[in-house]
Amino acid sequence: MNESVRVACVQAEPVIFDREATIAKLAELTREAAGAGAKLALFPEAGVNELERGTLYNTLLVYAPDGSLALHHRKLVPTNHERLVWGQGDGKGLETVDTGFARMGGLICWENLMPLARFALYERGVEVYLAPTADDTDAWHDSIRHIARESRAFVLSCCVYQRASSYPDDVPLAPGDDLLGRGGSAIVDPEGNYLAGPLWDEEGILYADLDPAVLYSARQRFDPAGHYHRPDVLTLAVTPNQ
Repeated sequence: MNESVRVACVQAEPVIFDREATIAKLAELTREAAGAGAKLALFPEAGVNELERGTLYNTLLVYAPDGSLALHHRKLVPTNHERLVWGQGDGKGLETVDTGFARMGGLICWENLMPLARFALYERGVEVYLAPTADDTDAWHDSIRHIARESRAFVLSCCVYQRASSYPDDVPLAPGDDLLGRGGSAIVDPEGNYLAGPLWDEEGILYADLDPAVLYSARQRFDPAGHYHRPDVLTLAVTPNQ
C-alpha cells in the first residue's frame, strides 16, 4: 500500500431464488459504495455459488478496477452440514493479487480458522485480508481481531444478513426468530481495532479509510512472514491443485 484507500463492507440480503434481481441489487449497492469513494466493496459469504460438472462451490471472487477477474478462490473445506451442498475447493486461490492500491487475498468463513491457509496469504504479502462469512456470533469477532493482529493486515469481514420473511411462504423453515443471520460485519485495522462496525440486525454499508502508515507501523514490530518468521525452521508447502 502506498496511499490511503477507502473500502466498504456491504451487508445486504440477496433476493431469494432470483439470480437476476440479486445481481441487479449487487450492482446498485456497488454503485452506491463507489459513489461514496470506496475502491473495494466486499459482500457476504455465498454471494457466489459456482457450478462446475455437477458440483457446487462456495466461491470468493475478486475483480480488479478494470472489471477483470483478479482472484478466484473456492472454499477449501465446507463447514459441517455445508458438505451436503458444496464440494471442496483446491489451493489455486491461496494467492494475493495487487489491485493497484493494495495486495489482497481472502478466505471464506471458518477456513479463516485454518492456520496454514492463513499463513499462505501472509507469505504472499496480504495487506487487505478479506473474510466474508456467515458466522454472526460474537466469538467470530475474537477471530477476526486476532487475524488482523497476526497478519498485520487490514481485515474486512462482511457477514450474512438474512430474514425468514424474505423467503416464499411455501419454503419450510425451522421455527424461530425472523433473523436467520444477524450480520455483524466489521472492518479492523492491523492492531485489531475496529475502524467500522460491527453492524448488527440490519442492512447497511460500512466504510473505512485504510492508512498504509498504520500497516507499516504495525509490521515494524511484528511481521509474520518477514522479520518475525524463521523459514529455516518452519516452512509451508501449498499444493495448488487437488
